[in-house]
Amino acid sequence: MIKIERVQKYLSRAGVCSRRSAEKLIKCGRVSINGNVCELGSGVEKSDIVTVDGQLVSMSEERVYIMLHKPEGYVTTSKDQFERPTVLDLVKEYGVRLYPVGRLDYDSSGLVILTNDGALTFALTHPSKRVEKIYIARVVGIPTPEELENFRRGVVIDDYRTAPAGVQKVKEFGKQSSLKITLREGKNRQVRKMCEAIGHPVVALKRVATGRLYLGDLPRGSSRALTKSEIAYLKDLTV
Repeated sequence: MIKIERVQKYLSRAGVCSRRSAEKLIKCGRVSINGNVCELGSGVEKSDIVTVDGQLVSMSEERVYIMLHKPEGYVTTSKDQFERPTVLDLVKEYGVRLYPVGRLDYDSSGLVILTNDGALTFALTHPSKRVEKIYIARVVGIPTPEELENFRRGVVIDDYRTAPAGVQKVKEFGKQSSLKITLREGKNRQVRKMCEAIGHPVVALKRVATGRLYLGDLPRGSSRALTKSEIAYLKDLTV
């Protein structure tokens, strides 16, 4: 019987990861066809059962991947006990049930990824996946070089010392200033708490990047589908 396509192409088309990453999975013995560990170049028929780490790979559900510019005043959950608006209210036009990947504060704005790919959501939000995120924070006052260095080394918030972070002053606005902050952690309201710890509370906070995905000039409240290369990048992060 003729095989319809190579397994690495099948995994890529199913949205598991890029072909290059699929080859790595295969070489590590993590991919099976009909219960048998496969090799590079193995073929897949329509009737074959393909698994990765024991999880079934299916073509049945169309995967949707969205970038949203979240405004302030929306929660990044499916439902809210206080009946506040959620990010799902802003992406109804896609016609599928989407879930936010991670969270962004109610009173913060910026980049949020939404998808119906549960495996991707789980992998990207796992504590072991510290994907770099970049924020622009407008704060009270003008931080000194010493205060910024303390921020970089990590500060104590909620009886916990944060990991080293990136920070640089972007601009001064009289009695306020803006900071570019880069984190690999995702503690609750971490940017706000870190800024407060060095004596400069946040006035406004915006997430402008997640990994190599940048918000760019996407208007506030608007969304767009991720490109194929952006999707492949996210999937590669989960391997």
